[in-house]
Amino acid sequence: MLSSTRLIFVITASALVLSAQTDPPGRAGRVSYLSGAVSFRPGDMDDWAPAQINRPLTTGDHIWTDEGARAELHIGTAALRLNSRTAFEFLNLDDSTVQIRLTEGSLNVRLRSLGEGETFEVDTPNLAFSLLRTGVYRIDVNPDTTTTVVTVRGGEGEVTGANQAFPVRPGEQTRVVGADSPSFDTLGAPAPDEWDDWCGARDRREDQSPSARYVSRDMVGYQDLDGNGDWRTVPDYGAVWAPRGVPAGWAPYHYGHWVWVEPWGWTWVDDAPWGFAPFHYGRWVYVGYWAWVPGPVAVRPVYAPALVAWVGGPGFSLSFGAGVAGVAWFPLGPREVYVPAYGASPAYINRVNVTNTTIVNNINITNINTANVRYMNREVPGAVTAVPQSALASARPVQSAAVAVPVNAIRSAQVIGTAPVAPNRQSVLGAAASGARVAQPPAAVQNRAVVAKLAPPPAPVPFSQRQQALAANPGRPLNSGQVQSLRGNQPAASRPYVRPAQGSFSSAGRTSVGTGAGGGPGQARPQAPTPPASPQTGAGRERPAQQPRPGEFRPSAPVAQPNRTPPQPRAVPAEPPNNPQRPPANQPPPRSAPPQSAPPQSARPVQPQGRPATGVEERKAPPKKDERKEEHDR
Repeated sequence: MLSSTRLIFVITASALVLSAQTDPPGRAGRVSYLSGAVSFRPGDMDDWAPAQINRPLTTGDHIWTDEGARAELHIGTAALRLNSRTAFEFLNLDDSTVQIRLTEGSLNVRLRSLGEGETFEVDTPNLAFSLLRTGVYRIDVNPDTTTTVVTVRGGEGEVTGANQAFPVRPGEQTRVVGADSPSFDTLGAPAPDEWDDWCGARDRREDQSPSARYVSRDMVGYQDLDGNGDWRTVPDYGAVWAPRGVPAGWAPYHYGHWVWVEPWGWTWVDDAPWGFAPFHYGRWVYVGYWAWVPGPVAVRPVYAPALVAWVGGPGFSLSFGAGVAGVAWFPLGPREVYVPAYGASPAYINRVNVTNTTIVNNINITNINTANVRYMNREVPGAVTAVPQSALASARPVQSAAVAVPVNAIRSAQVIGTAPVAPNRQSVLGAAASGARVAQPPAAVQNRAVVAKLAPPPAPVPFSQRQQALAANPGRPLNSGQVQSLRGNQPAASRPYVRPAQGSFSSAGRTSVGTGAGGGPGQARPQAPTPPASPQTGAGRERPAQQPRPGEFRPSAPVAQPNRTPPQPRAVPAEPPNNPQRPPANQPPPRSAPPQSAPPQSARPVQPQGRPATGVEERKAPPKKDERKEEHDR
């Protein structure tokens, strides 16, 4: 394998302008599984469209699973699964924060890793739930009874609402009823039901993924490489992945369509079920067949909307008909620098390149001059794909609109910074109108407020307000200054349908709570000795133990016996707690002991009549020992 190469360039004037802008997030979500009628709404539009596999997701995006439908999303190492009739929105999604608005339905989260300083929060109509450790969590919301049920199979979380906060430990289930003056009830977690079993099977599939040996588990979509291709070792590039079952003449970035996703701009959505990781990370190379070269295993890769070079310029012409403009692109190869069309700093450009190829270990960006680069894939037969600009803007399937590009046209073309095409409404929705009904949640569900502990960012500026500005500089997303100008003076905390959990938002995503010695309101529950904690499968590890920041709440250690009585919430004091201690990390939670007697019927979460089965069903017995072990081992 070739030794790592240091690339040095000279910055052009346009690159300097771009580098002055705020960097976009280094990660995005992905729609990875769909069953039944699942709908998608971009955060900057009011229209719904059918959800599509491999659609990238970001702050403000909504998902709705209709009756009998299911969906799966991925963010880094986390898997999020939505059961029937679930209304989901990303209030925030960036490098350190996942904040979800869940107004109805059932959400299962497998959190494989949680880095220091990262926050994972699920906000419902009557509580904010913070996931504090790696583990398996389930949150059920029944709006008819203003009930949220939180089940912690493994890990540890914190419920915050109505000026109270308390932990939910492994093997516990907490039921919260009401909004302004909620009641709290904690039981042992019931035996897994069919929904839990389905989610568990998906988790085991990821745990056993052979591709995890070749890529970072933070690389979204690696699981679907298994069974759809083969890992091989080739000279100069080491381990590469080659797809199976592709059509004759197949080339990367040819079977799929383009969508407009801000803050990145033109974004590729591939048709193949495995088509996320190889088109947003790594590079492609032709070695007698097309092979994908991933980035280094040991680092979190930085998401890119599409790792391609765009071609055009005055000498580039194609036969699309009189007056019809075209646009073309080809996949970047190893050692070739990706230059984004969106605003980014030199540090970001370094990260997005270094984390996505094993050939270049550092890029000292002093100039990016694409005119002098000899691109290895440019003249590979079939590598260049060209379509009319209207096909790209309307999210049409590329393979049905593409034309062959003559060799002389390829040689005379220039590499340009982006596709010079302004987006329209269809570009954002990403799905051609079929005339069929698109399932969407009732208005009451869409407009329902949730309780949040962490202040979310402002809602995205509607596309209708940005469209004219985007047309003035086709193919370039708006920079942060332009977005802020369009937004006006709207304060960050005034986002609709979100209210603070405790009178004001927490800037750090944590809430200060009391740590008294008793068991009543405003005091901590009695603590038990800290038991050993569960090892996590795969690459996920517990967050390292550390001293809390001033004013930061750290939950008490897990207890061996689930609390069979309502928890004693702690009121929020005016002053931060005195040196609260966090339990040691990297220790497994204990298995919950069977209850001595069945709890009163009123203490059990009951599925309301006439509602879909998204809540937690009544259970008459705890899981058997072997079932607990299986869940623990997950």
